[in-house]
Amino acid sequence: MTLREIATSLACVVIGVGLTGCNAQPHSAVEGERSVIDQPVGPVPGVGDIPPMKNPLDDPNAATVGRRLFVQYNCSGCHGGRAGGGMGPSLRDTDWLYGSSPDRIFNSIAQGRGHGMPSWGVRLPDKQIWELVAYIQTLRMPNEPEAPR
Repeated sequence: MTLREIATSLACVVIGVGLTGCNAQPHSAVEGERSVIDQPVGPVPGVGDIPPMKNPLDDPNAATVGRRLFVQYNCSGCHGGRAGGGMGPSLRDTDWLYGSSPDRIFNSIAQGRGHGMPSWGVRLPDKQIWELVAYIQTLRMPNEPEAPR
Protein backbone atom coordinates (compact mmCIF):
# COMPACT_ATOMS: atom_id res chain seq x y z
CA MET A 1 0.00 0.00 0.00
CA THR A 2 1.39 3.39 -0.94
CA LEU A 3 1.57 6.35 1.36
CA ARG A 4 -1.13 8.09 -0.70
CA GLU A 5 -3.50 5.09 -0.35
CA ILE A 6 -2.92 4.98 3.41
CA ALA A 7 -3.60 8.71 3.71
CA THR A 8 -6.79 8.38 1.63
CA SER A 9 -8.02 5.44 3.75
CA LEU A 10 -7.22 7.29 6.96
CA ALA A 11 -9.09 10.39 5.70
CA CYS A 12 -12.15 8.25 4.88
CA VAL A 13 -12.12 6.73 8.37
CA VAL A 14 -11.79 10.14 10.03
CA ILE A 15 -14.64 11.57 7.94
CA GLY A 16 -16.82 8.53 8.64
CA VAL A 17 -16.20 8.76 12.38
CA GLY A 18 -16.82 12.50 12.26
CA LEU A 19 -20.12 12.07 10.49
CA THR A 20 -21.39 9.49 12.94
CA GLY A 21 -20.31 11.76 15.79
CA CYS A 22 -22.43 14.58 14.37
CA ASN A 23 -25.63 13.25 15.85
CA ALA A 24 -26.25 16.47 17.76
CA GLN A 25 -29.70 16.43 19.31
CA PRO A 26 -31.82 19.57 19.20
CA HIS A 27 -31.90 21.34 22.53
CA SER A 28 -34.85 20.93 24.78
CA ALA A 29 -36.89 23.95 25.83
CA VAL A 30 -36.19 23.04 29.45
CA GLU A 31 -32.98 21.52 30.75
CA GLY A 32 -33.41 17.84 31.57
CA GLU A 33 -36.44 17.34 29.30
CA ARG A 34 -36.20 15.13 26.26
CA SER A 35 -36.27 16.77 22.87
CA VAL A 36 -39.61 16.83 21.12
CA ILE A 37 -38.31 17.17 17.57
CA ASP A 38 -37.04 13.58 17.43
CA GLN A 39 -40.23 11.93 18.62
CA PRO A 40 -42.03 9.85 16.02
CA VAL A 41 -45.16 11.36 14.53
CA GLY A 42 -47.28 8.24 14.30
CA PRO A 43 -47.32 4.76 15.78
CA VAL A 44 -43.94 3.08 15.96
CA PRO A 45 -44.03 -0.60 14.94
CA GLY A 46 -42.92 -2.90 17.72
CA VAL A 47 -42.67 -0.15 20.34
CA GLY A 48 -45.20 0.67 23.03
CA ASP A 49 -46.75 4.11 23.26
CA ILE A 50 -44.35 6.95 23.90
CA PRO A 51 -45.67 8.96 26.83
CA PRO A 52 -46.59 12.47 25.73
CA MET A 53 -44.32 15.29 26.79
CA LYS A 54 -46.00 18.09 28.70
CA ASN A 55 -45.60 21.73 27.74
CA PRO A 56 -42.50 22.87 29.68
CA LEU A 57 -43.78 26.45 30.02
CA ASP A 58 -45.07 27.17 33.50
CA ASP A 59 -46.64 30.48 32.59
CA PRO A 60 -50.33 31.22 33.05
CA ASN A 61 -50.08 33.90 30.31
CA ALA A 62 -48.61 31.51 27.71
CA ALA A 63 -51.99 30.86 26.06
CA THR A 64 -52.70 34.60 25.76
CA VAL A 65 -49.28 35.18 24.22
CA GLY A 66 -49.89 32.16 21.99
CA ARG A 67 -53.16 33.70 20.78
CA ARG A 68 -51.31 36.90 19.84
CA LEU A 69 -48.66 34.85 18.01
CA PHE A 70 -51.40 32.89 16.22
CA VAL A 71 -52.69 36.18 14.83
CA GLN A 72 -49.25 37.75 14.29
CA TYR A 73 -47.90 34.81 12.28
CA ASN A 74 -51.16 34.60 10.29
CA CYS A 75 -51.98 31.05 11.39
CA SER A 76 -55.58 32.18 10.95
CA GLY A 77 -54.90 32.57 7.23
CA CYS A 78 -55.11 28.78 6.95
CA HIS A 79 -56.75 27.63 10.19
CA GLY A 80 -59.40 30.37 10.46
CA GLY A 81 -59.65 33.31 12.85
CA ARG A 82 -60.67 31.17 15.80
CA ALA A 83 -58.87 28.08 14.49
CA GLY A 84 -62.11 26.59 13.22
CA GLY A 85 -60.62 25.59 9.88
CA GLY A 86 -60.33 27.02 6.44
CA MET A 87 -57.73 26.03 3.89
CA GLY A 88 -56.01 24.23 6.79
CA PRO A 89 -57.76 21.86 9.21
CA SER A 90 -59.77 22.92 12.22
CA LEU A 91 -57.80 22.98 15.44
CA ARG A 92 -61.03 23.07 17.43
CA ASP A 93 -62.16 19.53 16.69
CA THR A 94 -61.15 16.39 18.55
CA ASP A 95 -59.79 14.30 15.65
CA TRP A 96 -56.18 15.12 14.85
CA LEU A 97 -54.21 13.31 12.17
CA TYR A 98 -50.82 13.78 13.86
CA GLY A 99 -51.95 13.77 17.49
CA SER A 100 -53.22 16.43 19.87
CA SER A 101 -50.82 15.99 22.80
CA PRO A 102 -48.56 18.99 23.48
CA ASP A 103 -45.45 17.33 22.04
CA ARG A 104 -47.29 16.26 18.87
CA ILE A 105 -48.66 19.78 18.34
CA PHE A 106 -45.14 21.15 18.91
CA ASN A 107 -43.76 18.77 16.28
CA SER A 108 -46.49 19.67 13.78
CA ILE A 109 -45.61 23.35 14.12
CA ALA A 110 -41.83 22.86 14.25
CA GLN A 111 -41.50 20.21 11.51
CA GLY A 112 -44.48 21.10 9.34
CA ARG A 113 -46.78 18.53 7.76
CA GLY A 114 -47.69 17.43 4.27
CA HIS A 115 -50.38 19.20 2.27
CA GLY A 116 -49.38 22.73 3.19
CA MET A 117 -48.30 23.08 6.83
CA PRO A 118 -44.92 24.84 6.70
CA SER A 119 -42.08 24.08 9.09
CA TRP A 120 -41.76 26.88 11.63
CA GLY A 121 -38.99 25.30 13.72
CA VAL A 122 -36.23 27.16 11.91
CA ARG A 123 -38.08 30.49 12.14
CA LEU A 124 -39.50 30.49 15.65
CA PRO A 125 -37.80 29.90 18.99
CA ASP A 126 -39.02 26.90 20.96
CA LYS A 127 -40.62 29.18 23.56
CA GLN A 128 -42.92 30.77 20.97
CA ILE A 129 -43.88 27.36 19.59
CA TRP A 130 -44.76 26.21 23.12
CA GLU A 131 -46.84 29.39 23.57
CA LEU A 132 -48.72 28.54 20.39
CA VAL A 133 -49.22 25.02 21.75
CA ALA A 134 -50.57 26.47 25.00
CA TYR A 135 -53.10 28.54 23.04
CA ILE A 136 -54.14 25.68 20.77
CA GLN A 137 -54.72 23.46 23.78
CA THR A 138 -57.13 26.00 25.28
CA LEU A 139 -59.44 25.86 22.27
CA ARG A 140 -62.94 24.67 23.26
CA MET A 141 -62.01 25.23 26.94
CA PRO A 142 -63.49 27.77 29.37
CA ASN A 143 -60.06 29.47 29.72
CA GLU A 144 -59.63 30.05 25.96
CA PRO A 145 -58.26 33.57 25.31
CA GLU A 146 -60.64 35.62 23.16
CA ALA A 147 -63.05 32.73 22.66
CA PRO A 148 -65.66 33.15 19.90
CA ARG A 149 -69.01 34.31 21.13
